[in-house]
Amino acid sequence: MSKIIRFHSTGGPEVLSLDDLEVRDPGPGEIRIRTRALGLNRADAILRNNHLVELPSGIGWEASGEVDAIGPNVEGFTVGDAVSMIPSIALTGYRIHGELTIAPAAAVVKHPDTLSWEQAAALWGQYLTAYGALIETADLKAGDTVLIPAASSSVGLAAIQIARSVGARPVALTRTSAKRRRLLDEGAEAVIVTDGEDVVTRVNELTDGHGARVIFDPVGGPALTGLIGAAAPGGTVIIYGALSSEATTVPVMGLIFKTLTIRGYKVFELTTDTERRKVAVDWVLDGLARKTLRPVIDTVFPLEDIVGAHRRLESGSQIGKIIVTVTH
Repeated sequence: MSKIIRFHSTGGPEVLSLDDLEVRDPGPGEIRIRTRALGLNRADAILRNNHLVELPSGIGWEASGEVDAIGPNVEGFTVGDAVSMIPSIALTGYRIHGELTIAPAAAVVKHPDTLSWEQAAALWGQYLTAYGALIETADLKAGDTVLIPAASSSVGLAAIQIARSVGARPVALTRTSAKRRRLLDEGAEAVIVTDGEDVVTRVNELTDGHGARVIFDPVGGPALTGLIGAAAPGGTVIIYGALSSEATTVPVMGLIFKTLTIRGYKVFELTTDTERRKVAVDWVLDGLARKTLRPVIDTVFPLEDIVGAHRRLESGSQIGKIIVTVTH
């Protein structure tokens, strides 16, 4: 029997429970993993509130642990290998968050032994999202300015590090001044506090009026108008989330005048493509080896306090990744 995180009704963090369940043997193309740490994502909270999901439902995308058993037709892994999971499967496809989990081998990678279990569980979702958008899609280069709203999220911090690693200028956006100092310490070249500063004015000051060539936005909503106003002519606006509950409006004339590209992005387009995923994983591993990339962990909770971990996730006060540890 293994403790598996599930919810039997949709709602807030309090609907989560630890259920004792039998975990089957891995089938063809699958691996069974004894988890050591679990990484939380905003998508976990969205799933937990999804009234269309079949109940009871498992939850979770990211985890690290040791290979416990290997199914038929799986190569390249040995029982005992230290591995972590890449977000590349439907959230309802497998119950990743629990003591013992089954995962498709295509979603599992070996990680460097220099990483702790917690760091390994805080790795792939954030770095592959930022890499796919900034490097693969926007072709971010030295000297480019990139605007990063919600910069204190794990993806935002990964974007800051990736921008720095290629010589670009990351400008962090945050709602209040509470996180300004920390974002500067984490590598942001400048921080714009959106509750008290005008984004267009500040970006023009920082770029001598040129604007930001790349905007990496998980929020949408009315603030997108200001981001487009702060974009450089010919720039790229990448939207990878919809944290705002308000309608997203686009200033069409500004879009036309600046000849901007607006691009929706989801990490699955990268992680479900075998060749692109390998290039991306190798790029991240190289960054880890060169120490230009370093997972930032906000808080660590024990498995028994999964409700507290999800409350932290929904608080919006975190800086970096929220991790849940699993003790066997």
